[in-house]
Amino acid sequence: MKIGLFFGSFNPIHVGHLIIANTMATATDLEQVWFVVSPQNPFKKNKSLLHEFDRLDLVERAIADNARLKATDFEFHLTRPSYTIDTLIRLLEKYPQHEFRLIMGEDNLAQFPNWKNHEKVLEYVGLYVYPRPNAAPHNFSDHPRVTFVAAPLLDISATYIRESLRSNRSIRYLVPEVVEEMIVRKKFFV
Repeated sequence: MKIGLFFGSFNPIHVGHLIIANTMATATDLEQVWFVVSPQNPFKKNKSLLHEFDRLDLVERAIADNARLKATDFEFHLTRPSYTIDTLIRLLEKYPQHEFRLIMGEDNLAQFPNWKNHEKVLEYVGLYVYPRPNAAPHNFSDHPRVTFVAAPLLDISATYIRESLRSNRSIRYLVPEVVEEMIVRKKFFV
């Protein structure tokens, strides 16, 4: 099976994530997209992060009705912080029958050469890249292991959603209804 890996903290998952994942699952040769919920991103501060199991639960609720999308806690069981290359090596060892591609926003390409062993990421899995607003120039436009995928240009951020919740503003339509219900019921991010 050819699987797209969509890494993120998903703090919380929102419709932008879902639209990108669904586009990758339906407009490319990917058979599934796995949301790889990251317990700790090496480039992000940890203070506003919901517990990893709560974030995983929100992702699972958001994608429950789509068999092409799957949530995984694979990184929860790895050394922290977990670097993408380390996770990919473990995934390739555990699932040798699958072929993987890393899904990434174009805004990450300029910093991609700073990633640990980024050349090996390209060699082992390659990238499927979706457009992002204000993406910085990069040197990957003609790289044979980088595929650019036409997808809606979305500018929805989890930061905006968290700030809205703290300011008692509605997040309706920014997240699926089941996600909003759980966030409100459990008083997440307030």
